[in-house]
Amino acid sequence: MSTDQDYSSRAAVALRYDGERAPTISATGTHELAEEIIRIAREHGVPLYENAELASILARLSLNEEIPESLYRVIAEILAFAFHIRGFTPEDRRPGARPPDAS
Repeated sequence: MSTDQDYSSRAAVALRYDGERAPTISATGTHELAEEIIRIAREHGVPLYENAELASILARLSLNEEIPESLYRVIAEILAFAFHIRGFTPEDRRPGARPPDAS
């Protein structure tokens, strides 16, 4: 997630989701660190979602902290969309499942 406002207020948050527990915060940063998080995400084909307010809320959490229950719905919608655009289905998140383009 990232903001796309002026450089002075840019923030980025990366989430990790294993399909078993609530998503956790895997990286947060502002300014240059935010740019680096976004660069790495793009380099690895990770979908980006831009929402300054949500990024600001998530950036207050600690690394490896689970997202609060109050954000489950919005984060679930974002993850569902990210999985969809990458061609994944809910079944693909099961242990041992292979991505749709794997042979």
